[in-house]
Amino acid sequence: MYARDHGVIATPIGSIRVEGDDTQLFSVRIGEAALPAPGSAVTVRAALAQLEAWFAGARRDFDVPLALMPTSRGTELRAAMIGIGYGETLSYGELARRTGSSARAIGQLCARNPFPILVPCHRVLAEGARLGNYSGGDGPKTKSWLLEHERRLSGRTLL
Repeated sequence: MYARDHGVIATPIGSIRVEGDDTQLFSVRIGEAALPAPGSAVTVRAALAQLEAWFAGARRDFDVPLALMPTSRGTELRAAMIGIGYGETLSYGELARRTGSSARAIGQLCARNPFPILVPCHRVLAEGARLGNYSGGDGPKTKSWLLEHERRLSGRTLL
C-alpha cells in the first residue's frame, strides 16, 4: 500500500485537489480553498498535468488510473459516462436507457462521482436539456462553465 498524496492546481472554476498514490487516484475535488501544490505521486502529477491541459483546451480525455468501483455494475456505468464525448451531453434518462439502468441510478452515480471532470458527470443533463444539479464546486454554475468550455472548444453549439 502506498501513502496517499495530493496536489492542487488553480483553475477558472477554483482550486482542484487531486488525491492518490503511485498506482491510482482516489478523488478529485473542485473548489476547496488551497494553495497550488504539485504533489509527488505519479498518478497525482499526471492527473494535474492532464487537467491543466484540459483547461487549456489541449486535451479532451484522461488516461490516469482511477480507484476501482465497488461493483462491476458501477464500473459499467462509470465507463458509459466516460464514453460521453467531449462537448456532447446526454440526459439522465438517455444514459439510463443505453445502460439498462434507471435515471435515478444515473443521478446517484453522478452525485457520488469522486472524479469530476475526469469522469464527466457534467455532461449528464436533466430532461429537456435542463442543467440539473452538480455536486462539484459551485454546483450548477460550475457545471454550466464546464459545458460551455467544452462547447466553445469543440465547436458544438447545441446541447
